Amino acid sequence: MLKARFERILIALPALGLLAVLAPSGSTQAQPQPAGPSAVAARRIERGKYLVAIMGCNDCHTPLKMGPQGPEPDMSRMLSGHPEGMKLPPPPKPVGPWVASTVLLTAWSGPWGTTYAVNITPDKNTGLGIWTEDMFVKAIKTGKHMGTSREIQPPMPWQDYRNATDEDLKAVFAYLRTVPPIVNRVPDYEPPSASSAPSAKGVAPKKK
Repeated sequence: MLKARFERILIALPALGLLAVLAPSGSTQAQPQPAGPSAVAARRIERGKYLVAIMGCNDCHTPLKMGPQGPEPDMSRMLSGHPEGMKLPPPPKPVGPWVASTVLLTAWSGPWGTTYAVNITPDKNTGLGIWTEDMFVKAIKTGKHMGTSREIQPPMPWQDYRNATDEDLKAVFAYLRTVPPIVNRVPDYEPPSASSAPSAKGVAPKKK
């Protein structure tokens, strides 16, 4: 009996030695995984990317360039808004139901005044870099810049976007935080001048 047990131990020793060679050195405790976005955060960002695409955000916030088939979004300036270096002449006075736009579709003029598509990249000085998630959701829900400031002017269709769920708007914001930040200071909104503003009955005010 003792001899047989001793022989079994001798047979098992080579296998134990092989396991010792193959086993990782150091502590047997689980090693920490590299930091990164959680699965939930990753899904939220992917959802936001999808929503930005189908909601047409690039239509106004990304300047156009001339491509092989005509005008196309200039993705090197994705979502950076109206180019700050593009100087525009005075807009034409609105006539009847007409409104005017630049060829880039980043500036619009009408009875409300002149609006410029804002920079919605995460640049801290010229984009949404200092915005919080709460500010973004409130802005879309209330039609107020930063959620508390001036009214958001046409053609921004916030009246439609406010029907999105809070979760979808948070997803949009999460995605916008991941796009490349672009330094581009967009001109401020310009209200209509007193001379061009129509009266309540649609006629020009009389001179005094």
